[in-house]
Amino acid sequence: MGAVAGLLLLLLLSVFAVFDFQGRLAAAAAAAAALEEQLLSNSNGHGLHERSISTNCQERQGFQRNLTAHTHKYEFLDLSGSVTLAWVGDGTGVLLALTTFQLPLLGVNFGQSRLYRSENYGKTFSDITKLINNTFIRTEFGIAIGPENSGKLRMNTGLKMPAIFLLILADSLKRWGQNDTIFFTTHPNGSCTARGLLELKRTDDFGRTFKTIGSKIYSFGLGGHFLFASVMTDKISLRALHVSLDMGDTWNMVQLPHVSTEQFYSILAANDDMVFMHVDDPGDTGFGTIYVSDDRGIVYSKSLSRHLYTTTGGETDFTNVTSLRGVYVTSVLAEDGSVQSVITFDRGGEWQPLRKPENSDCDSTAKNKDECSLHIHASYSISQKLNVPMLPLSEPNAVGLIVAHGSVGDAISVMMPDVYVSDDGGYSWFKALKGPHHYTILDSGGLIVAVEHNEYNSVNTIKFSIDEGQCWYSYKFIEKPIVFTGLASEPGAKSMNVSIWGYVDLIITQHWISVTIDFEELLTRDCSDDDYIQWLAHSSNVNDPNDGCILGYKEKFRRLRKSSLCRNGHDYIVNKQPNVCQCTLDDYLCDFGYYREENSSECVEQADLQGHDLEFCLQGRKEILQTNGYRKIPGDKCYGGVQVNRLVKDMSKKCVSNLLAPAELSDSRRTSSVPIIATVIVLLLMLLILGVIFIKKYVCGGRFLVHRYSVLQQHAESTTADELDTAAVTNKPEYHDDSDEDLLE
Repeated sequence: MGAVAGLLLLLLLSVFAVFDFQGRLAAAAAAAAALEEQLLSNSNGHGLHERSISTNCQERQGFQRNLTAHTHKYEFLDLSGSVTLAWVGDGTGVLLALTTFQLPLLGVNFGQSRLYRSENYGKTFSDITKLINNTFIRTEFGIAIGPENSGKLRMNTGLKMPAIFLLILADSLKRWGQNDTIFFTTHPNGSCTARGLLELKRTDDFGRTFKTIGSKIYSFGLGGHFLFASVMTDKISLRALHVSLDMGDTWNMVQLPHVSTEQFYSILAANDDMVFMHVDDPGDTGFGTIYVSDDRGIVYSKSLSRHLYTTTGGETDFTNVTSLRGVYVTSVLAEDGSVQSVITFDRGGEWQPLRKPENSDCDSTAKNKDECSLHIHASYSISQKLNVPMLPLSEPNAVGLIVAHGSVGDAISVMMPDVYVSDDGGYSWFKALKGPHHYTILDSGGLIVAVEHNEYNSVNTIKFSIDEGQCWYSYKFIEKPIVFTGLASEPGAKSMNVSIWGYVDLIITQHWISVTIDFEELLTRDCSDDDYIQWLAHSSNVNDPNDGCILGYKEKFRRLRKSSLCRNGHDYIVNKQPNVCQCTLDDYLCDFGYYREENSSECVEQADLQGHDLEFCLQGRKEILQTNGYRKIPGDKCYGGVQVNRLVKDMSKKCVSNLLAPAELSDSRRTSSVPIIATVIVLLLMLLILGVIFIKKYVCGGRFLVHRYSVLQQHAESTTADELDTAAVTNKPEYHDDSDEDLLE
């Protein structure tokens, strides 16, 4: 037995090393000498600055010789089957690496953990394991950074928790919220059906006190400052969605279709202005309908039908393009069963196919070889085990830039995808790299780094572009290829350092290697005013006075010229000049009870609601909506122009939703399950003696209560499809936008 355990220890031995890169401005200038300046042309119809594809890329070899001095390696000489990375602070360069080795034996995990700290973006590390008292931290717990202050760190051992509250909370640490506010549900444990009998509670002091804010809860979720709860109705197996804007103190019933227990609601994206909500269609269809809300999250308009969202795996391709406002990409399931990508530039007002890249041909899925569109691979493709190593990537401070895997045809292809880049927020695209790659954005879009994803996953070369993906240069960062496990760069895309993590397979162990490349030695000159040019976002026709008007205003951005050989730097701030526009029909969504037909800006009334008053509940009153079919998009800043009449008249009739059982909502001190059970039993006996029939939700008296936690957070995260899902701006976790953690295994 001892020999077997020893062999397992040797087989799981992992040593982490480092990463190495080199760069010099003279070589960079030589490599990019062929890049020609492209500006002040409107031939492609996308702004003041033409973003056309360069055809003058020339291969240069000077980088290889000059970048070696700026490649850095480090080895982690310990047992480490996995590594968790966490960036601490904003722009500090502080990186924590938690190495974990664990061995399951007789149902118990044994192992060791070591904690390392780097203050120079991963070039060197120091062992600080003593600061955690050499505690064993299980791989699934890892490291969590508080969103309210990324300088705060929390790690969970899973052992000797000071309170059961914190122990149960450990699984939810990735969903930390602001101001230490936590929402959770309680339900009886055992054979009783829990969903629909849950109580929703809130604590603002880590469990010292609780406040019950809802009952009859089936599921709940948080998006932006909106708190949602799906509540069982009086109808069998149907539930209604409610929303609160004050942490659950008051609720309104959401004007969305009620769903059965076989269906689900899912928050796709949310901010302070509006919510994108997916409502699953009846039956196991694999699709549903996207609705967009008003600024209160109450009244919704139909935005997109047949939206792809699998019932079984909970996968959706919905992606928030963070590099340009109002832009979202997702997939629909066509009538023929094919998956097709669509994009909106106005927060869901209209959706359309993605334009075919100029340098790509239509594939075999296209019926017409001259007419097809680009289709983006995202979470659904990954769930289907296609060769797609990364989700689409965009960064708020890399204006207009999107990097994604895709195929060109009439639908998403199962063939090997290529990497496509858009530099204007999704209006136009070009093929940047052949085949699948891992990629990251550095220097606020001034630098893109990519690593090829191949069958054997072994690499020794990195690719980089200094002109938003038009021209690419290769650098051999290590002689012997390593098994690649991931790219790591500081969140926010402002750094110019990137680390490649991997290992070398030996006979009885794995030798882990990390290589960090400092690109500040590639572009050593800070950009000056002459390196930038004005670019009008959402522009299609500069002769139109409303050209570039999206959500009521235009935005001119100060963007880096593609030919400039300089760095934006960590202090770079996106410079934009907004100008308010006059209102047009494009500034309005279809109101409740209305919808837009395909390729039309006009809203028409739903046939099943014609001739009926549009009543809905608001703040406990039944109100009637008088509308001609339009309401302004939340956050739209237009003035004058096309105006619509919309009046909500108070009918003074109460329509309070009692589904949340407000009479039972109360504050309670934190207590253990035994006193709770005793109190319930005593209360029931007293009520029986008094002859009052009182139906208690916990029908399984004598069973211990189990708590399930969900943490208040600013950016909602995706969960499973049988929950009230909350999906992030960047959807499934890809650890590039605002994530503090990378897990490399």
